[in-house]
Amino acid sequence: MQTNTPPRSSIRLTRRGRIVLIATGAVVAATAVAVPLLTLGGEQDAKPTSLVIPEGWRAGQVYEAVDKALELPPGATKKSLAKANLRLPNDAEGNPEGYLFPATYPIQEKATPESLLAYMVDTANKKFNGAPIAAGAQRNAMNVYQAVTIASIVQAEAATKADMGKVARVIFNRLERGMPLQMDSTINYALGRSTLRTTLDDTRLDSPYNSYQRMGLPPTPITNPGEDALRAAISPTPGDWLYFVTVKPGDTRFTADYAEHQRNVAEFNAQQKKSPQPAQ
Repeated sequence: MQTNTPPRSSIRLTRRGRIVLIATGAVVAATAVAVPLLTLGGEQDAKPTSLVIPEGWRAGQVYEAVDKALELPPGATKKSLAKANLRLPNDAEGNPEGYLFPATYPIQEKATPESLLAYMVDTANKKFNGAPIAAGAQRNAMNVYQAVTIASIVQAEAATKADMGKVARVIFNRLERGMPLQMDSTINYALGRSTLRTTLDDTRLDSPYNSYQRMGLPPTPITNPGEDALRAAISPTPGDWLYFVTVKPGDTRFTADYAEHQRNVAEFNAQQKKSPQPAQ
């Protein structure tokens, strides 16, 4: 860490976690009769014909959705990973997080958890390993898996599509300066939650995903990012920002000045007191 870096315990880089789409429980595909995440064909009691995976979902959410789509006992899809034979990069060490590409997937009559997960991973490989993602990763002196990891953080942290490039730039700037990322979303991932509130105790969590304590990128992606986040990860917006905070919806402030960031965080805290959000 550079000597001019403020103490870790006093920094709140983002003060926000991504409230994932599952919180709304309302994804509808096509024009067929629909329930959250699933598109049904014809009659109300018919089996779903497609499965929608939103941008930013974690692998655990995808597993649950596949269980529901295929009418399997909870946990069945996760257990199927051992025999799924997914085409993942070596860096993933068998963990498909980041490679369950967000899209709408058809559910064939004989679909299995393994076939659906393989479809998602194959789709991700087509997106990630061709131009421009692979070339963009190489241009930024990283491999594709690292680019996907950065994109997953961008997906979790950016309040809007317009902010994604700036969030990516903060990540690069902090990595280049030898600063810890200090992203609340990585702690949320370790704790299996989504919240705007990160406490001092949270930042002391003993986890490889604690980016307040650990240097560099987390060991795996923390979400399954979409194409906008991936583009941001390989082509971050030019800027010198090191900090950002979403003070209120539609008002995310980026700065390279720590004192200014502290003022922004104070305003964020004041906003939270006016309209407190329950931790999730």
